[in-house]
Amino acid sequence: MSEFKNVTVVKKANVYFEGKVTSRTIVFGDGSKKTLGIMLPGEYTFNTDASEIMEIIDGDLDVLLPGDQGWRTVKGGESFNVPGQSKFSLKVRRITDYCCSFAKS
Repeated sequence: MSEFKNVTVVKKANVYFEGKVTSRTIVFGDGSKKTLGIMLPGEYTFNTDASEIMEIIDGDLDVLLPGDQGWRTVKGGESFNVPGQSKFSLKVRRITDYCCSFAKS
C-alpha cells in the first residue's frame, strides 16, 4: 500500500536521538495506529509497549531482535516483527524511510 486514505495525522512529531530519528503518527478510523518516519545513519535501541511490524520502505540497516543470536540485514521492501514489551537495536547504514504498524491495544 503506497498511500493511506481517510486518516488523522498527529501534527506533533515524534523525535528521538536528538532528531536523528523522527516520525509522525497516523490514526485510522478503527483506532489503529502507524508511524511514518526517517532514520539517519547511526545506532539506536528502542523499547516497545505493543508488538509492531517495522516496514522498511527505503534504506539499509541491521536489526537485533529479542532472542536472536545475531544481527540481520533489512533493506527497502522488507519488514520485521518486534514483540511487545521488548527492546530491539538498529544499526542504520543510510537514511532509512520506514512505516511502523502497532498492534491494537
